[in-house]
Amino acid sequence: MGSYNNQTVWITGASSGIGEALAYEFAKQGANLIISARRADELQRVQALCPDPSKVQILTLDLAAHDTFKAKSTEALAFFGQIDVMVHNAGISQRSLAKDTSLEVDRKLMDVNYLGTVGLTKALLPHFLQRKAGQLVVITSLVGIIGSPLRSGYAASKHALHGFFDSLRAELTNDNIGVTIICPGYIATNVSVNALTGDGSKQNSMDTKTAAGLQPDEAARQMVRAINNRKLEVYIGKGETWAIYLKRYLPNLFAKVLAKAKVT
Repeated sequence: MGSYNNQTVWITGASSGIGEALAYEFAKQGANLIISARRADELQRVQALCPDPSKVQILTLDLAAHDTFKAKSTEALAFFGQIDVMVHNAGISQRSLAKDTSLEVDRKLMDVNYLGTVGLTKALLPHFLQRKAGQLVVITSLVGIIGSPLRSGYAASKHALHGFFDSLRAELTNDNIGVTIICPGYIATNVSVNALTGDGSKQNSMDTKTAAGLQPDEAARQMVRAINNRKLEVYIGKGETWAIYLKRYLPNLFAKVLAKAKVT
C-alpha cells in the first residue's frame, strides 16, 4: 500500500522535468493522478510510463489562460470526485540581465509563474474549503528567497509566490488545509533550455550548473517525502542550498559572493 492510495494529486507542468518525475513518484505511491501541461502528446507519454496508466488522467492547461481556470478545475474534479493535493509546478525561467529584458518578458513571467498559480489556486480553493481538507504545494525556487543575476523577472515571480502562499497558509490555519513551499536549486532538467532571454526568445542551451544539478527522480523523492510530512518550506538541491543560510546570517558576505558567482 502506498502513502497516497485513494488520494488524488493534480500536478501542473507534468510533461517534463520535475513535474514528470513527481508524477512517477506519486504514481508509485498509489495516487490517482491528474497531469497537466500545454502539450497533450507529452502528457500521453508520461501517462503511459506510469505503473497504472488507468489511474492517470490528462488535462491540458495553459497557465497564461487565466479565464479557463474555473472550467479546468471543474473538469479536474470530475475525474476522481475530489483532489487531495494540488502541486503547482509549471512555470518558465529567465536568463537575461534586467537592463536587457523587455517589460513584456517580465509581464509573461508574472502572468504564468505568479498569476497563473494564484488564479488556479483560487479556482480550486472552494473545493478544499468545503471539504476542510487538502494540501497546496508550490514549487518555487531558491531564487524565490535569494535572487540571482540573470533572473530578475523570474526571481520576482517566485518571491511573489512566497508572499502570497505564506499569507494564504496563515489564513487557512483553522481549515485543515496545508501549504508546502518547495524551493529547488539546480535540478538537471531543460529549465535553462526553455528559459526566456531579454527579447522573449528561448535560450535554447543548457546551463552548466543546471546540467550538473540534482537528478529529477531524486528531487521528486525528496519533494514527495516533504509533502507527505506536510512541511511548511523545504530547500532541495546540492551544495547551493547553503546560500539560503549565508544570506540569512551573513547578508553582506552573501552579497559579495553572489556578485561574483557563476549562475549559468
